[in-house]
Amino acid sequence: MDGMTFFQKSAGQWKSQRTTHHLPFRRSETGDSEIYVEALSADNPKIIAICEMHEVDPAKAVGGAFVSWDGSMQWDKENENHQGTTVFALIPDEDNPQAGVLLRERGYAEIIPVAGRYHIDEQEGLVLITEYETMTSIERFWFADADLRLRTSTVQRFGGFNTATFCAESRNQSSESVSSDSPEPSSYSISGW
Repeated sequence: MDGMTFFQKSAGQWKSQRTTHHLPFRRSETGDSEIYVEALSADNPKIIAICEMHEVDPAKAVGGAFVSWDGSMQWDKENENHQGTTVFALIPDEDNPQAGVLLRERGYAEIIPVAGRYHIDEQEGLVLITEYETMTSIERFWFADADLRLRTSTVQRFGGFNTATFCAESRNQSSESVSSDSPEPSSYSISGW
């Protein structure tokens, strides 16, 4: 499997159940979200635009994904929401199609455009490692079966503040696959991608 195959397998609508552990406080909170994932071909205008945003030749991209999410967490304050969208573009290493640079329109830990590294591990999990100015995030996604995707993430801030999250994401059975021609949903969620 390579990164693009992973995104293609992830296409569709998902319900995510998450638990986030705030390690310094020894407390955890739960939440849920609705996620929409659309696999994008290399010639999709969104992939070309994010490559240009990062000053990367779009011809190096193999494709990517558009992701939108709409979620809530147990400790949310009034009017706090976890909604958003982002675009990912995959730029594989020349000598290894299972690893490379992942361009993001919006990061997981900071809401800014960011580039990180990805690789497919020995168990066919997608691992994303992103270094920000003030923190590092490591995410791993894998399929327990075609309609159940699992995700772990850790965020380590400089100074030692850490969170660890586990998500179980089940595919909405009415959306086996989503093409790049599908209309964008009005509200979906992820809380993280």
